[in-house]
Amino acid sequence: MTEYENVPGDSTRSVHAGRPEARPHEPALPGPVFAAHFHLPGDVTGPYTYGRDENPTWTRLEEAISALESPDADAETLVFSSGMGAISSVLLSQVRTGDTVVLPSDCYQATRSLQSRLEDYGVAVRLAPTAGDAQAEVLQGAKLLWIETPSNPGLDVCDIRRLADAAHAAGALVAVDNTLATPLGQRPLDLGADFSVASGTKALSGHGDLLLGYVTTRRPELAAQVRLWRKTVGAIPGPMESWLAHRSLSTLALRVDRQAANALALTGALLERPEVTGVRHPGHPEDPAHTVAAAQMNRFGSVVSFTLPDKAHAERFLSALLLTTEATSFGSVTSTAERRARWGGDAVPEGFVRFSVGVEDAADIVRDVLHALDAAK
Repeated sequence: MTEYENVPGDSTRSVHAGRPEARPHEPALPGPVFAAHFHLPGDVTGPYTYGRDENPTWTRLEEAISALESPDADAETLVFSSGMGAISSVLLSQVRTGDTVVLPSDCYQATRSLQSRLEDYGVAVRLAPTAGDAQAEVLQGAKLLWIETPSNPGLDVCDIRRLADAAHAAGALVAVDNTLATPLGQRPLDLGADFSVASGTKALSGHGDLLLGYVTTRRPELAAQVRLWRKTVGAIPGPMESWLAHRSLSTLALRVDRQAANALALTGALLERPEVTGVRHPGHPEDPAHTVAAAQMNRFGSVVSFTLPDKAHAERFLSALLLTTEATSFGSVTSTAERRARWGGDAVPEGFVRFSVGVEDAADIVRDVLHALDAAK
């Protein structure tokens, strides 16, 4: 008789991660701790001293995310008030005047907007696209490589392991924006990254009702630097947001599995429409990024992108959607879509649509989209 091995699957881990051991008459997930300060007699000792430093509700969520991002090795997670708080913490805590950062030219526009701030601080910024691992060509002398895969909104994919090896050989740290994939979709730390960073606003919490970000690393010295940055600038999450995010992790595997299946169904339907071009979803076998994505991803995310003939056509399509909300986020349980060019900053056509499938029935999502396409003609 073999010894029982407790190796939980993704859904089991998502449900139980970060929760305390069961105790009689206590909740499975204790409620949020609202505290600006804690009783602190005598000399300063931890773990909880002041609300800008630590909070028990953060601690449980951070332990949970670490268990998802790095289930097979010790890691530390720091949660932030937003995804951009987390992204900024890595870039601004790790580089100094005279350093060089490599960013994707096609990454999330708010990340790319940090270029001017970095340059104001005397940091050189190099840009290269995600596709084809093009960032590998501009790593010489860099201090930090920032990867976003799949990229937002274009959904290109790069080889994390190849880029991480090249960056480390060049003496650079590697950070991966894992927002679109989620830790159940890919684990950048297993692929050689020093940081896995994400907006928990999106699929991680998944209900479109809070802002959150996080940074996970296996290197204690890097975690300490990010932690000090968070404390110094005060980019901390509220306890209620942290508790809601932790509660939402229980359904993460259910949500991302359903969304991945729905995204494939929608992609197939869009490929049949002659007025729709540039359909992208890395999980579809016909997608140009599928081979690379399949080698490093376990799930392919909720986002599908495509292009309609022009701005007016795209806006007619969006206004005709009945089930789907026109909104700028993604990863929610409800389907959302937007014409991405309305914001500026992304090199996409005027008719480019970023569509995030929810957990509705696939047939209903496809029916809604086909109805809106017919109405937009």
